[in-house]
Amino acid sequence: MKKILLGLVVLIASGFLAPKTKELTPEDRKFAVDYFIKTRERLLKDVERLSPAQLNYKPDSTRWSVAQCVEHITLAEGELWQWCMMGLKNDTSSLKKPEKQITNEQLVAGVTDRTKKAQAPEALRPKNTFSNTQAALKVFLSKRDSTIAYLKTTQDPLRERFMQTPIGLLDVYQGLLLLAAHSERHTLQLEEVMKSSGFPKK
Repeated sequence: MKKILLGLVVLIASGFLAPKTKELTPEDRKFAVDYFIKTRERLLKDVERLSPAQLNYKPDSTRWSVAQCVEHITLAEGELWQWCMMGLKNDTSSLKKPEKQITNEQLVAGVTDRTKKAQAPEALRPKNTFSNTQAALKVFLSKRDSTIAYLKTTQDPLRERFMQTPIGLLDVYQGLLLLAAHSERHTLQLEEVMKSSGFPKK
């Protein structure tokens, strides 16, 4: 009996002494879920009624078509998710954390700033991966909806794990925001194509 009682005392004490996982604040959770939904809906609204001629129109040989932008967004949706999950699993305690972390709003503004150009890595460049744009959108929606469901309920320590990105060291929560901001960046890109003077009427 004494051993059982002693075991219970140790178990209870360890529960109090164990470090608690830093959960997402309700504000952070809402910001992420709302942003993922907003960027999903913007993309769908832009492309849902476009004809094949509109989807495949390129203002010039150096620019992507709407269809290519959608393909790139879809390819990145899966790759960036995996990247974030790797950051969540890795021990990043040795990484030097930034003294002042950028805000969520600053991150989104920086990624979606189209005046700053960047080259997509070879693996994420459009190369007719999908049979058509509708097939690409189907994959995009599956991944995006899964991520939204995850963000609504996860208790993973997204603010305690870090990942190295082209814009600096981010925690995994902001890595996920980068994913959604990336899709918005290229939605803005396809909107530029749609506003170009030669864009087909139908």
